[in-house]
Amino acid sequence: MKAVIQRVKSASVTVDGQLVSSIGQGLLVLAGVGKDDTEKDADTMVQRVLKAKLWSDENQKQWKKNVQDIDGEVLCVSQFTLYGQLKKGSKPDFHGAADVETARKLYDYFYQKLSNSYKPERVKNGIFQAMMEVELKNDGPVGVDYRSEDAVVTIDIDTQLPKKEKEKGAEPQETRPQTFEFQIPPELLD
Repeated sequence: MKAVIQRVKSASVTVDGQLVSSIGQGLLVLAGVGKDDTEKDADTMVQRVLKAKLWSDENQKQWKKNVQDIDGEVLCVSQFTLYGQLKKGSKPDFHGAADVETARKLYDYFYQKLSNSYKPERVKNGIFQAMMEVELKNDGPVGVDYRSEDAVVTIDIDTQLPKKEKEKGAEPQETRPQTFEFQIPPELLD
C-alpha cells in the first residue's frame, strides 16, 4: 500500500460541484492499493499515518508531535495513480495497482481502521472512484529548509519495501547445497 501524506492547514474534497468532506489542521492522505496488498499492509499504513511526527512541540522542537498529539483531522482520498510508473515512453502504466473490487475493499478497510484507531469524527473521506477535486492549504511555505518548522511537509509511505539490488562487482554467492560427511558407529548398525 502506498500513501502520500501532507501536513495541511485545511483540505477539502468536492465531487460534481458538491463539497463532500473538509478538514482543518491535520493530514491529507492520498492512499493507493497495490495488487499484492493485504489487510496487514493497511494496518501498517494506519499506524504510520497516525504516528508520523510532523509538527513541533511547545518548545519549538521539530518533528515531535503527530496528528493525534495536536488533535488534528485527517482527510483520506483514494488514489490508484500512486501506482503509476513511466517505465517506457510517456504513458503511465498502472499494472501495480489493485483491481477495482480489491482496491475498494482494502481502501474501505484502511479508512475504517484509521477512523477506529483515532477519533471517527476527526477522520473524513472522499468518494472512492469518483472524479474528485481536492483542495488544500499547505501548513508552511514551499521552498523553506526542511529543518524549519515552517516547511511544507509531504511524505511518501510505502508498506512494500523495495527488493535489494545486487551490488555491482559483488561476487555471486555459492548456490549449491552444502553436504556433510559423518560416520555411523558400527554398534548402531547391528
